[in-house]
Amino acid sequence: MAIFSNYARYYDLMYQDKDYVGEAQFIQRLIQTYAPATTTILELGCGTGNHAMLLAKEGYQVHGVDLSQEMLGYANERCDRLSPALATRLQFSQGDLRQVRLDRKFDVVLSLFHVMSYQTNNEDLLAAFETAKAHLVPGGILIFDVWYGPAVLSEPPTVRIKRLEDRSIQVTRIAEPVMEPNKNLVDVNYHIFIKDLISSKIDEVREVHTMRYLFRPELELLLDRLQMQIVESGEWLTDRQPGLDTWGVYFIVRI
Repeated sequence: MAIFSNYARYYDLMYQDKDYVGEAQFIQRLIQTYAPATTTILELGCGTGNHAMLLAKEGYQVHGVDLSQEMLGYANERCDRLSPALATRLQFSQGDLRQVRLDRKFDVVLSLFHVMSYQTNNEDLLAAFETAKAHLVPGGILIFDVWYGPAVLSEPPTVRIKRLEDRSIQVTRIAEPVMEPNKNLVDVNYHIFIKDLISSKIDEVREVHTMRYLFRPELELLLDRLQMQIVESGEWLTDRQPGLDTWGVYFIVRI
């Protein structure tokens, strides 16, 4: 996952319009419904820590894990600017969600922003689920979201261009998807131009993010091998019944 070394440079800018507050509130509602006694959360694939910090503000102890040291650098910088009382509820560490073991248990494991869809083969997906199970208390829950197969096939991805800037950089990102239907994969080819607004220097980056779209029956089959069970699913943020137009679907899994 070396792609995230470059990704970290512009991640927060590219997703500044993402409704992190609304997502954290949605996550909290799910937790209060399915694991109301929760005090501790493990987030696998925490990125720069936006969700973790918002959940910590709600009183949870949150441990974020990410493969990218660069992402975690931004998370720790943000954490250093928090009040001491809030900062004590947060911890970040580097690790591969397929292998990491923290030698402690949590009430809830989160894996958001389609992190599970980055697990492009069954072995990696099973390993990620095993990591979640290894860190959950009895009766604990895993919450994750994915690219939902029926919607991806019904409304295939198209070329997208996104432009954003802040006081120091201007980013233009072109996303060109290529479907691999026999593997349930989409190769998202990113061509990114990052302009330094002070020097006018332009860096050019090319990345490929390979994403797996997933179907409920295959998730049920893989989770059943680990004695884990889906207890709920719905469209991310709306909670609508998943269908042919719901690209982002969350699943709640209990051990």
